[in-house]
Amino acid sequence: MPKPRIRVLIIGAGVAGREAVAEMRSHPEYGYEPLGFVDDDPAKRGREMAGLRVLGARGDIPELVREHAVDEILIAMPSESGAVIRQLVLACAQAKVAFKIVPGIREIILGDVRIEQIRHVEPEDLLGRESVDLSGPGTPGGAAGEFLRGRTVLVTGAGGSIGSELCRQALAAGAQKLLLLGRGENSIFEIESELQPDAAGRAELRPLIADVRDERVIRELFARARPAIVFHAAAHKHVPYMEHFPGEALLRNVVGTRNVIRAARAAGSERLVVISTDKAAGAQSVMGATKRLAEELVRGSATPDGLVVTAVRFGNVLGSRGSVVPLFKRQIARGGPVTVSDPEATRYFMTVREAAALVIQAASLGRGAEVFVLDMGQPIRILELAKDLIIFSGYRPDVDIPIQVTGLRPGERRHEILQAADETLARTSHPKIQVVHTARPIRPDLDSLIDRLAAAAESCDQAEVMALLAEAVPEFGQRDLNRAERGSA
Repeated sequence: MPKPRIRVLIIGAGVAGREAVAEMRSHPEYGYEPLGFVDDDPAKRGREMAGLRVLGARGDIPELVREHAVDEILIAMPSESGAVIRQLVLACAQAKVAFKIVPGIREIILGDVRIEQIRHVEPEDLLGRESVDLSGPGTPGGAAGEFLRGRTVLVTGAGGSIGSELCRQALAAGAQKLLLLGRGENSIFEIESELQPDAAGRAELRPLIADVRDERVIRELFARARPAIVFHAAAHKHVPYMEHFPGEALLRNVVGTRNVIRAARAAGSERLVVISTDKAAGAQSVMGATKRLAEELVRGSATPDGLVVTAVRFGNVLGSRGSVVPLFKRQIARGGPVTVSDPEATRYFMTVREAAALVIQAASLGRGAEVFVLDMGQPIRILELAKDLIIFSGYRPDVDIPIQVTGLRPGERRHEILQAADETLARTSHPKIQVVHTARPIRPDLDSLIDRLAAAAESCDQAEVMALLAEAVPEFGQRDLNRAERGSA
């Protein structure tokens, strides 16, 4: 019995759409039957493209689905914004028709549209941003990543979302020895097992189980390994948890960073990149304040010994462990409710591959003591993201899957920022990387202040930790006053 044909309507009569049609015709075994195009360009309306007519515009989708008995819609608009993709997905959902998407424009340029690339819409498509080209000049595999080739590279937090992707890209760039440092043995085992087949015969992988808070152990490991390049991704990142455990945040995010800088310097390392966060800008949480202090350590790191230390600040990584997208997916799978902290809350997002690629490129730009900021595009409303994921899963928001507003958790801001009030951002040679300029002086007593913070944390004196954090990071010290002023406005 012949396989039933899948009647497909293609949104976008451009190059991607036409190549998709050609692929469907070249591979009848997949069962696709292209019916026609949808395109908002009035000049294309009614015309024939790739042997198919442009049947209408986006607003005609429900009628076209009924008229032509459409089984599936293919979104073939790889350079469109996230907002447009969300509108198209909503239109498909309202028409009660399945939908898929073609790959991003760079994938098309590098290899045309292939039928195997046509896939379901993923959360990354909501960003409406082109990921960094990972194969051309100025990438981990090209000029920007050349400094990793043949070198010994150490990644702290190597089992985490960012750390593991940095490991993947360092290996792809030709690192000769890759040191996977982490506190959790299971996550280090997972990334080592994943990388082993690619590393076989061309690179040495070495797992290192250690805590960056332990200065003696970290110094000894660095002295033995002598890494040329260090990516420091180990950190506590969950904002509400760190409000309750400020000593833990301080010891890992600040003392741990200082330990890594000192160990890299003593071991003769050439470059060290500290992963920071948008929550460090105008810090209003314990986590953000500790990352601000880590950035201050970077700013004060300039010495004539040859070690180049930089920090890279960016927002949320889409789909990372503990982040909102996996949480929403689990809540949807359970039938809801999907919990949203605030209906107006927005966050910056980027894919883990793009974040890691840009971190590597920022590392190649660094001359020492800089804080770089990645271009995060436009912030996304968390409520809209929740609705999109419900629709992607084939349900209706607040009908099939309820959405529950829970209120902002301790330390959370309604809107994140990428620069503080006393900072300006300047361009670099890379269009997606900027550098922070500020007249804020580096505290001459920063080291002794961190010693006092560490002593308070180790003695479990949370009140003293909070008081010293407020002294060290003035905007954090003002947060209660800021909240009171907003509440009375």
